[in-house]
Amino acid sequence: MSVPVPSCGVVILAAGLGKRMKSDMAKVLHEIDGRAMVAYVAEAALHVAGQEVVVVVGYQADQVRSAVSTSVERPVRFALQKEQLGTGHAVSCAMPFLGEKVDQVVILYGDVPLLTARTIRRLAEDHSAAQRELTVLGVQMKDPTGYGRILTDGDGGLKGIVEEADASPEQKRIDQINTGIYCVSRAFLAETLPLLSADNAQGEYYLTDIVKLGYRQGRRMGMVLLPDADEVIGVNSLEELNRARQIMTVRSRLMGSSG
Repeated sequence: MSVPVPSCGVVILAAGLGKRMKSDMAKVLHEIDGRAMVAYVAEAALHVAGQEVVVVVGYQADQVRSAVSTSVERPVRFALQKEQLGTGHAVSCAMPFLGEKVDQVVILYGDVPLLTARTIRRLAEDHSAAQRELTVLGVQMKDPTGYGRILTDGDGGLKGIVEEADASPEQKRIDQINTGIYCVSRAFLAETLPLLSADNAQGEYYLTDIVKLGYRQGRRMGMVLLPDADEVIGVNSLEELNRARQIMTVRSRLMGSSG
């Protein structure tokens, strides 16, 4: 097990069903090589945050707890999101379970099983070294259609995230997209999460809105750019699950040949 990043905690969002999977099983329980997707995320998080890993559960909470607990080397904590009211609400549910010494929080998703501990560590360390209050993990895509674009200012600071439907023609040409993965100072989360509004079509509290709040307040925010888009594939369908399985197989072969 790697040495944890000082004062870093990780929150993994794993409470949803995932209707596009066409299954009654919670999305994060679908397996790759006989192991639930969320277990891969938890294992990577443990390498970075040590015992300070909180998994937010909801749908089929007991099964998700079991899948994680029986598959990782160290214990993690679990927070229950009784109602799925959005990503911002899910993070709020996790906050009380973080230890007192946690100053920065990496927010991950249980359906992104290819993300490596190296990338999580790089995000956390870059965030800390730059003394930011929020850092988003971005990735460049040749075809960014359908994804939220990351808006930056002339100095490389983070201005905001605009969704495809709201983007101007000029913004749609931006090839840096939002992975939804953040490193945020705990104090900033404590201040902004209560300010989120569910006044939107879905009636949910969106974590992305803290970027808007941070920009309005003049907070120090930035981005870490990930070169490998495959690492942040979110599994939302059976087709994407099969793709993730293929990539994992190739990755395992490469690791085996290098070892």
